[in-house]
Amino acid sequence: MPHPYVLLSAAVSLDGYLDDTGPERLLLSSPADFDRVDEVRASVDAILIGAGTVRADNPRLLVNSPERRAARTAAGLPEYPLKVTVSGSGDLDPAAQFWHTGGEKVLYTTDKGAERARALGLATDVVPLGADLDWRRLLTHLHDVRGVRRLMVEGGGLIHTQLLTQGLADELQLVLAPLFVGDSEAPRLFGPGGYQSGRLRLLETRRIEDVVLMRYEPTAPGTGPLPVAADHHWLGLACELAAQCPPSDTAFSVGAVVVAADGTELARGHSREGGDPVVHAEEAALAKTDPADPRLAGATVYSSLEPCARRASRPAPCARLILDAGVRRVVTAWREPDTFVAEADGSGVLAAGGVEVVVLPEFEERAKAPNRHLPR
Repeated sequence: MPHPYVLLSAAVSLDGYLDDTGPERLLLSSPADFDRVDEVRASVDAILIGAGTVRADNPRLLVNSPERRAARTAAGLPEYPLKVTVSGSGDLDPAAQFWHTGGEKVLYTTDKGAERARALGLATDVVPLGADLDWRRLLTHLHDVRGVRRLMVEGGGLIHTQLLTQGLADELQLVLAPLFVGDSEAPRLFGPGGYQSGRLRLLETRRIEDVVLMRYEPTAPGTGPLPVAADHHWLGLACELAAQCPPSDTAFSVGAVVVAADGTELARGHSREGGDPVVHAEEAALAKTDPADPRLAGATVYSSLEPCARRASRPAPCARLILDAGVRRVVTAWREPDTFVAEADGSGVLAAGGVEVVVLPEFEERAKAPNRHLPR
């Protein structure tokens, strides 16, 4: 199901701590970086923190700049983003500033936690997620019910760890402060867990007074039927490639990317690439790979349109090319309509050959865009 774009935001010491163990909050950011965070808050639909952060820091979690709040209002948005917190127990202080400042609030909790939260009279919308907290269900609810498209997560460390290890974080904004904490009892940003393999892609570095902002995005594809954040990135790229195709009245415009398990891009291609009027996107991309490359067995093919099961222009359809390459996972945005081939079922061919096919319908309109001129 569609999720918001999830942006993790944190400031840490040089040795990876979020705070020390003193009675007062350790200020890691600089004044200019606090203003940057305020700007990011003003740009999102919702801000999320964990119950531990509510208890430890008693934050208001506001957009402080009157100009930024006015700009939100002028754009037809609420003055403040939705404030979100998560608590399995529902045991939170009703007097906390979180509930009594800013705009709307929502608490995601368990069924038992919802009973406790309602008994406490918390000034919030309480949403139970079942017997246990389920991040995918939470994010789907934020997207579908609350209309959240961009979610900023400000901690704490456990929540950051859970979202990253479950492949649900689209971006990490990390500020590195020039000091050490050195206390093993202090909270760290990330804990142990089953993180995805591969290196994150560095999007930006920026000096802000005496701290450094680093922005990263995950690149490693998922490994099964559940999509991860990097799947969104790569499928989005495939849709961009589709828009580069020379137009045709007799064939779809499609983009494709082949990505290794560690997030390395192996190849990309698009329909009618290189002046070939009949080449398909997946065909063009796979032709650029080495058939003996062992990484293909763990790779994912991203295609803006379901790989074809039958075609007249070449002996082998794209579904067969993918199977022959040894790829065992395909992510696509759009099932092939009957425009040129009746009852096309590339996904069925792939599944019968042992390939995991993941369809992300939230990308369907982007995949269709360069094909609007074709008959339906």
